[in-house]
Amino acid sequence: MRIGLFAVGRLKTGPEKDLAARYLDRFAKAGPAIGLELARMTEVAESRASNGETRKREEAVLLQKAHPDGGILILLDERGKALDSEAFAALLGTFRDQGKRDLTIAIGGADGLDPSLYDRADATICLGKMTWPHQLVRILIAEQLYRAVTILSGHPYHRV
Repeated sequence: MRIGLFAVGRLKTGPEKDLAARYLDRFAKAGPAIGLELARMTEVAESRASNGETRKREEAVLLQKAHPDGGILILLDERGKALDSEAFAALLGTFRDQGKRDLTIAIGGADGLDPSLYDRADATICLGKMTWPHQLVRILIAEQLYRAVTILSGHPYHRV
């Protein structure tokens, strides 16, 4: 299953971008052995619209263009379901085992995600109840993707 990340906003060169890239590289190297591969990292500029609702709507259009038809859509939202690492790995494994070809994990902009996306999402999850800067969210989800591969493959990286 090909997994893509979609993010509103672009990471500038620096330690956050380097750390996210390091975990995505680990995921890209370890994932194919268990049927998971990194498809793409799509970054789009934040909308310049004058109000939040319009910005979210414009950003949702960009997400829908980047998301493959028939693919699984997972939204990251602070009001989503909190999963531990093993449950996140199991979720990815379930979609993979169902024969799903594409999965996109979406990170919204500063205003959040457009309401229309929640209706078509296959899952909405959170990385805890706190609000995180988008730069850290990318690092956290990249690490969790790598961790999911290690859990699903029985690698000792994940210890409880």
